Amino acid sequence: MTIEIKSMGYIRVASTDLDAWRTFAEKVLGLAVGRGPNPDHLYYRIDEVSARVVVFPAEVDQLSATGWEVADHQALQAARLHLKEAGVVFEEGTPDELADRRVQELVRFSDPWDNVFELFHGITYESRPVVTPYAARFVTGDQGMGHIVIPVTDDVEALRFYTEVLGFRLRDSMSMPGEFVGKEPGSKVWLRFLGVNPRHHSLAFLPMPNPAKCVHVMLEVDELDHVGRALERVRKHKAPLSATLGRHMNDEMVSFYVRSPGGFDVEFGCEGLRVDDARWVARESTAVSYWGHDFGGQ
Repeated sequence: MTIEIKSMGYIRVASTDLDAWRTFAEKVLGLAVGRGPNPDHLYYRIDEVSARVVVFPAEVDQLSATGWEVADHQALQAARLHLKEAGVVFEEGTPDELADRRVQELVRFSDPWDNVFELFHGITYESRPVVTPYAARFVTGDQGMGHIVIPVTDDVEALRFYTEVLGFRLRDSMSMPGEFVGKEPGSKVWLRFLGVNPRHHSLAFLPMPNPAKCVHVMLEVDELDHVGRALERVRKHKAPLSATLGRHMNDEMVSFYVRSPGGFDVEFGCEGLRVDDARWVARESTAVSYWGHDFGGQ
């Protein structure tokens, strides 16, 4: 028995500056304004789901939680049993939390590095077609809303926890010198890329602490022109560019990175690789990208 996560469903972001997020989400990323039950929260759509990104006022700027979708009540109940057997303490979503996320059920738990996961089912979707401000169409569907990279301190235990406890599948790996993250010289640490659906990876981890509790979130659009136009909006609104345009080796994404008001990056890209688990072989890539992605920024 394992947990059968279908896709990454939503992110929730704590913010000290909602106005900064309004500009960033709407003017830079081009997300569509959604609606929700709390007038103090910002709700954003990229597809038919009522809200994929929710930003709420707080005293810190960081990722608050990532929602992961399962198929139905039976799948969530199986997840409860599996978490209990694995010794993972979880809590049930309150009525107010279910209402704000527009889901029927959810359970919340933290991984060993205090990253918050919410497993849910029954999220609402809208009858109104999503119309984004700059006409971009986001790639979601069976691939979910995108992918996320989270910080850990133990890459060996992280791989065990996410695969054996949460049911993610290893898709790709990349090594880096251990001294980059404070380990002894000559050692090696691993970045692992994990999937649950045809998207090359929905979750990845970096063995390095991060106060934003997130390294980056990726959103994918369906055309290169939408990536180029977004890059122009980054420059127009003077958003901090974290990495120049490039194409990754592992998922073949053509993308750039921009720093969000939450302190983590947003990768904005297109042409991401779809994989077939029956044929996929996990390998180790020898570089971050085929070209581009200068993390020196401008």
